[in-house]
Amino acid sequence: MSSTTYVRYELVRMLRNRRFLVFSLAFPLILFLVTAGANRDVTDFAGSGISFALYFMVGMVSWGAMSAVMAGGARIALERSVGWIRQLRVTPLPVRTYFSAKVLSGYATAAITMAVLYAAGLALGVRMPWDGWVRMTLLILVGLIPFAVLGILLGHLVSTDAMGPALGGITALFALLGGSWGPIAGDSGVLHDLVELLPSYWLTQAAHSAFTGDSWPLKAWLVIAVWTAVLARLARWAYRRDTGR
Repeated sequence: MSSTTYVRYELVRMLRNRRFLVFSLAFPLILFLVTAGANRDVTDFAGSGISFALYFMVGMVSWGAMSAVMAGGARIALERSVGWIRQLRVTPLPVRTYFSAKVLSGYATAAITMAVLYAAGLALGVRMPWDGWVRMTLLILVGLIPFAVLGILLGHLVSTDAMGPALGGITALFALLGGSWGPIAGDSGVLHDLVELLPSYWLTQAAHSAFTGDSWPLKAWLVIAVWTAVLARLARWAYRRDTGR
């Protein structure tokens, strides 16, 4: 199987899996529609000068995109259970191509989730300058990199039966600590310093850049880079362990 064929195969599989798409989209979209819809008339949320719908939409976008890009790990766990991963090992497929295909399919799912939430936000009256949409989208795409790798790592470590609870628990914990559902650590203090070391915190800040206009500081880029490097090394080890048995 050639590299191009495998990448295309992964994307087609992901897009044809309607149940997978529905569950990746359903929770953040429903939560957004129910919560923001009930507060759509709040135009100055907590004195911030922005609407509640806008504030809540960017939080749901960061959570939904993170969940979507990590959900590919469930497919990997299933492939392991039927021996597909070991079968790939005896083909000329490079390890780099395998990881690239998994990351691309995860990003495709995340892009669909983001587009649907953007459309839901517009339907509820969310408005902001075009450069805010662009800045938020680009930073979110960067902030998703460690989560795409984390999904692959979990797929090689966790069984099929345990994958659902593991993905749900980990994404919920990252979303909570990162502030997707609202700030929990204030603007300073020890807890704030600790959550700044999480990639989900900067993923949420990427979404908030839509209305704050703030760019990421150097610390954000370093946090994303370190998490990505460490998780990628662990994922490569886990892949080789699975295929080497």
